[in-house]
Amino acid sequence: MIERKAISFLGAEGNELAGDIWDGGGQPVIFLHGGGQTRRAWDATALEVAERGMRAIVVDQRGHGESTWVESGHYGFHHYGDDAAAIFRQAHERFRMKPSAVGASLGGLASLTAEMRDGPLLDALVLVDITPRLDSAGVDKIQGFMGERMEEGFASLKEAADAIATYLPHRAPRRSLEGLRKNLRQDEDGRYRWHWDPAFIKGAENINSGAQALMQELMAGLPQLHLPVLLVRGMRSELVKEAHAREFVSLAPAASYIDVGGAGHMVAGDRNDVFATEILKFLSRDQAA
Repeated sequence: MIERKAISFLGAEGNELAGDIWDGGGQPVIFLHGGGQTRRAWDATALEVAERGMRAIVVDQRGHGESTWVESGHYGFHHYGDDAAAIFRQAHERFRMKPSAVGASLGGLASLTAEMRDGPLLDALVLVDITPRLDSAGVDKIQGFMGERMEEGFASLKEAADAIATYLPHRAPRRSLEGLRKNLRQDEDGRYRWHWDPAFIKGAENINSGAQALMQELMAGLPQLHLPVLLVRGMRSELVKEAHAREFVSLAPAASYIDVGGAGHMVAGDRNDVFATEILKFLSRDQAA
């Protein structure tokens, strides 16, 4: 089995970005998680990608997991795009190969922003349940869940698991709480809180700052995006409706999309078996080409 090893990058502000690599020896594939997640969301998929002969690299984005909480409080989508561009350039320099990227939600928009503003940087891109056109009610629902216990936290891992189960009733119950520990930090008061900087939601330059203008910019630029893109949509997605997916692939010349049945916005967490199979087909096809 290919072993996980630590790797790190510098973001656009010199901020430290923690990561792991499963080194299968081939093309680097950068995995960027969604808002409120950590790089651990990709562990199972990354190992499969590495076993297929690629370098699977998972990164905690700014303010998340073990990466730096930026003193500037810059947590807008465009700041994440700047970090993604920095990661892609550093990976290219280290491995002498242009990377591909797999980005979920926040990570997908960061990757798309980097490619469209600073590219060409990537060989191919997988967008996981995200397009620049989103359902506003779905955005409110997700951010509402993230912010509800942001400061209060949870008395135990079980309490956190119960909150997630209420929010994601379609997902099978957790067999172990240990996996949840990766997404939480235990503070000095003993309570568990999400493993991300609260400024991501409530700061002066939070994730919603400038978001509408950026989405309009990305939508307008899609006809000039000739990068091979696979959009993987959860059929139960709160954010990406079928009409959004169809619009995206009609505008981006080299884009295609697939629906994953039984999955909501967290596609890899809901149906990792189907998700991993589909992205491996796409990335392997790209390598063969």
